[in-house]
Amino acid sequence: MSRIEDLAERYARHIAAPWQRTVSGAQRVVMVVYDKELERTLRARTLLFENATRAAGHDWREMDVTDAFARWLVNDEYREDYFASPEDIRLKLDAEFPAHLADRVRGELTGSAVTENTVTALLGVGSLFGLTRVSQLLKLVERDIRGRLVVFFPGQFEGNNYRLLDARDGWNYLAVPITHHTQND
Repeated sequence: MSRIEDLAERYARHIAAPWQRTVSGAQRVVMVVYDKELERTLRARTLLFENATRAAGHDWREMDVTDAFARWLVNDEYREDYFASPEDIRLKLDAEFPAHLADRVRGELTGSAVTENTVTALLGVGSLFGLTRVSQLLKLVERDIRGRLVVFFPGQFEGNNYRLLDARDGWNYLAVPITHHTQND
């Protein structure tokens, strides 16, 4: 069995368990953690996770944020200037991009088709590396999670810390981790 199929099985066991409805937004997040080298394989196999979700009686929605930075930058009036002096974008990036991204994700989480029975899958968070922190995004949207938010996370989970793309700094978060090493799913 491949590592992605193993993760999908672990995810299936978790998502099929009865959901507590009174948990906080942070506890409604499920982090599917996989080796960064498996990004393309995971994307090709997301149907495994969707099928597991539907088999458990839940709805599935999928959102890809890979192009979020490009979409944000294309609407900026100074975009051409940033190519000439890329260091000038840092202040604006820190001040505006996280909110822009959160608004986009929030729109998916609160859409009219989303209920307390919906799983929203978030793909492409590796593309956020160096632009914003996944932890910051999750903090901004956690109150808007109606069902569950599944974040496909290329990186590591060790000692309750998540490390995107195996980067040096990580963060501790209340999400449920699904990893190759998950015990008692």
